Amino acid sequence: MTITVILAAAAVAASIPLLWWSVAGARTGGRTIDRSVLAGGGGTVDLRTAVLRRSASDRAVKPMADSLVRVARRLTPVGWIESLERRITLAGRPPAWPIERVLIAKVVLGVAMFGVGFLAFSGNRTVGWLLVWGAMTALGYFAPDLLLYSRGKERQEAITQALPDTLDQMSISVEAGLGFESAMARAGKSGAGPLAAELVRTMQEIQIGVPRTKALRNLADRVESPDLRHFVLAVVQAESYGIPIADVLRTQAAEQRTKRRQRAEEHAMKIPVKIIFPLILCILPTLFIVILGPAVIQISRTLFGEGGAL
Repeated sequence: MTITVILAAAAVAASIPLLWWSVAGARTGGRTIDRSVLAGGGGTVDLRTAVLRRSASDRAVKPMADSLVRVARRLTPVGWIESLERRITLAGRPPAWPIERVLIAKVVLGVAMFGVGFLAFSGNRTVGWLLVWGAMTALGYFAPDLLLYSRGKERQEAITQALPDTLDQMSISVEAGLGFESAMARAGKSGAGPLAAELVRTMQEIQIGVPRTKALRNLADRVESPDLRHFVLAVVQAESYGIPIADVLRTQAAEQRTKRRQRAEEHAMKIPVKIIFPLILCILPTLFIVILGPAVIQISRTLFGEGGAL
């Protein structure tokens, strides 16, 4: 089997989930038309016409997607589904990545890469290609997990970076006369990014009747940031012991700024170590060729004459 056939099969297999994704995410006005008919818009509507007015996603893709979700839930262990739910939460629950779509993506990509690996293995029946087949199948199946993990990691780092500035803003608001909840709501509304969104969600939980301590603990559970967890524990303890919240916010803001500066210094100290291998493997050989190359050629001509030139 030639490499052209393998690449063609890979392109076809990759187009299947992309086509499904684009069709399933399309927005149509079919449901609005059906609602207007059901609301008594007048006139007699044929059932077949009403069904055909629905989008292709509702008529074809959605039933198939529901079947795939049921199959994926039966094949996936309960603990794995809970882990996926946790990763989606850490990623901020993006609207384009509900748990159903993640499960479908895992199944579709896993089957597609299994087919591509089978085509590659059928043309070269060796142990090496068998391992490649297994690796491709595993990569396709676990690709959504890796994407969610990367998205969650970036989000947690963004929250940790924005925490000192947010605490400064809350501290200034409390010292100006606002309460803790009002200061948190102001920081959430005026800020931008994942931390502001989490503060807004925490305030919504408090407004619907969740105790403030419980809402803050839920905030710490939704975000895997040690700095944010430390701040939440400090606020909870201050509320328990009656410590002024302004002092707690001022102390936490100063401490978080110090930690952020220390992290920046740590990253700066790691840079020389990280560039050693690219320097040795990529830059130094080129410099040696450019600098020492003419000298080696000249020495060769001097010792061996024109015929011994390299």
